[in-house]
Amino acid sequence: MQRLLRRGASLTVARKTPIVIGLLLSVSMVACNYVSAQWAVILIMSLAFFGKGVGALGWAVIADAAPKSVTGLCGGLFNTFGNTAGIVTPIAIGYILKATGSFNWALIYVSAHAALAIVSFLVVVGEIKRVELRPV
Repeated sequence: MQRLLRRGASLTVARKTPIVIGLLLSVSMVACNYVSAQWAVILIMSLAFFGKGVGALGWAVIADAAPKSVTGLCGGLFNTFGNTAGIVTPIAIGYILKATGSFNWALIYVSAHAALAIVSFLVVVGEIKRVELRPV
């Protein structure tokens, strides 16, 4: 991120690039459905989790975009939705596993959410800049 900013990239490019690259790496976990060697599964999952770490820049975006007077509120909402996903995902995977007897669809479920996040960052999220609130 900092390297992109030092080279003159906009804040939007500097934030979205690592997020999208990380999410693309996370999507790679679906490849585990197509390999049978344990070392290959470990390698692919390691790549996917590395990508998750690279793409975990949500707090940086919050820090750059949230109005300074309500940064705490924005952070709280951010954590609420993140924790909701942390509650729903294991339950959904449990249902998927019970219905199919396989983790294949669970990996597709998680990869599809990463792919949806990529589309969201590229299409829905516009320019990353601080939102200024008007005084009342």
